[in-house]
Amino acid sequence: MKKYPLDQIMNRLSLLLLLGTVVFLTAFWQRIPDEVPMHFNAAGEIDRWSSRTELLILPVISWLVYGLLTVVEQIFRTWNAGGNGIKKQEQVHILLRHLLSTLKLLVVVIFTWITVWCALALPLPVWFLPVTLVAVFGDMVYWIVRLIRAQSL
Repeated sequence: MKKYPLDQIMNRLSLLLLLGTVVFLTAFWQRIPDEVPMHFNAAGEIDRWSSRTELLILPVISWLVYGLLTVVEQIFRTWNAGGNGIKKQEQVHILLRHLLSTLKLLVVVIFTWITVWCALALPLPVWFLPVTLVAVFGDMVYWIVRLIRAQSL
């Protein structure tokens, strides 16, 4: 299936952030405090500290989620996307690919932000959780509404 510019941009930005996180941690490892925050409450306050080695878990999870969503993106053509006709099914597949590529970017941005914030030993801003939830669920709702409209046309 043809790759669209939106998906290519989202995937390249995701990879750039993933690589940037690894470069950041490598370059600044000696300056990262021995103890870093590893969990935050809903207000963004630190409620668990750990050694900086545990910080490496965050980019690993980010890479794994990116990889999993990339695999799902590659095999989605086997899904029964509904809709009558090849053209309608193709439109649904395009929208599903857009949903996955934007979701990948959002997840990578969130994990990058948290990784950097933990490395700097800072509490998360109070707006972080609401903005994150609105961004992720807003993105999914947007694409799902477009998918429903594409299937009903």
